[in-house]
Amino acid sequence: MLRRKMTDRLIEWKNDPNKKSLLITGARQVGKTYIIEDFAKKNYGSYIYINFEKTPSLKSIFDGDRDVDTLIRKMSIRFKDAEFIPGDTLIFLDEIQSCPDARVAFKFFTMDGRYDVIGSGSLLGITHKEVSSYPVGYENEIEMYSLDFEEFLWAMGVKEDVIEYVKRSLSEKRPIDQFTLDSFNEFLRWHMIVGGMPEAVSTFKETNHFGKVLAVQRGIIKGYLEDVRKYATWLDKDLVKASIESIPSQLSKNNKKFMYTDIEGKKGVRGETYKDGLTWLYDAGIINLCHNLSEPALPLQANRISNIFKIYLRDTGLMVAMMEDGLSEALLDGDIDVNEGAVMENMAADMLSKNEYNLTYFEKNGSLEIDFILNLNGIVSAIEVKSGVNRRAKSLNVLMSPKYNVKRGMMLETRNIFVDEKGVEHYPMFAAAFMRSL
Repeated sequence: MLRRKMTDRLIEWKNDPNKKSLLITGARQVGKTYIIEDFAKKNYGSYIYINFEKTPSLKSIFDGDRDVDTLIRKMSIRFKDAEFIPGDTLIFLDEIQSCPDARVAFKFFTMDGRYDVIGSGSLLGITHKEVSSYPVGYENEIEMYSLDFEEFLWAMGVKEDVIEYVKRSLSEKRPIDQFTLDSFNEFLRWHMIVGGMPEAVSTFKETNHFGKVLAVQRGIIKGYLEDVRKYATWLDKDLVKASIESIPSQLSKNNKKFMYTDIEGKKGVRGETYKDGLTWLYDAGIINLCHNLSEPALPLQANRISNIFKIYLRDTGLMVAMMEDGLSEALLDGDIDVNEGAVMENMAADMLSKNEYNLTYFEKNGSLEIDFILNLNGIVSAIEVKSGVNRRAKSLNVLMSPKYNVKRGMMLETRNIFVDEKGVEHYPMFAAAFMRSL
């Protein structure tokens, strides 16, 4: 079984005496159902599982009155052997996007307090309009992602004390010993190829075979595109498909800004036509958006330019699976500058977003561009990803000058930790996964 950070968050939620009903969102196949079921079996005397896609007839439980006694009575009819033990029962409502009324019932379960309730869904951003009344104030929401780099290290058997040593080195800006640095750089290359989808990671762990991993990844991508056909009924399916398939090539440009006109075979289609499709992909948890800033200053979100952005796939392994044959071999050989650094930049976005940072960047006049601008503990921080031999920090130096007065500049690359004469902090690429330690 893969160790996941979500388990710790679920235990923390269970032990909260004032807990609310819990909603866990995230893209399909990131492991939500598996981790919640495992948590339920290990931590509750009684466990009720309802999957609204597998058994649509169970939606009728939430028709009509939604007081808890009525709901439990209906469940007891359908689950004759189930026990409903106050204080020791978890009700897991899976694929809850298919039964919006079940989410409305969160309010009544929370107010009642006898039974713990977790809802999980993959397309909740898509179906939000179908919810008649949000249980505002009665639910907590957590987004679950595919495995992050630290979880991938756990899967590969890396010891906790080694990971803590790396975190301390990053925090204290001390060089990492060469053996550990080389090992972590190799694990990162594997992670770029395998990604973090649990089935892909488990396949790699069990077989050590990248070809079998690729077959899993392409099956996941196919499933995403099938979701577009199934759920995005108001959209042009071909346009959404073309949009997602264009992401690797868009990131392979020197200027990585997403351009509607660069979507192959769709010349002359207005940007507004694509906008809903990109929103769908974002709400489904498939892509990350990284908006340009009018200026690199706090508050960052207030300075976002809404119509200028870059797009990244939320799982880098899936992006590599969509790119040309031979890319995996190049990455394994250490050629991380392939495709104009597209994989490295997507990997950085992947790791930063899983640390729950909002992604923004800064580009001005085509000559000054910083890959990411973050708010790190109230300090505007500029981050450059350098995959090739050109490691000059020209843009960082400009932003750290009095003209912009950005206080902190960081470069993610393959070298060890050091701070240069201009004050720019240099870290190995995998430091993005431990940004909270910096």
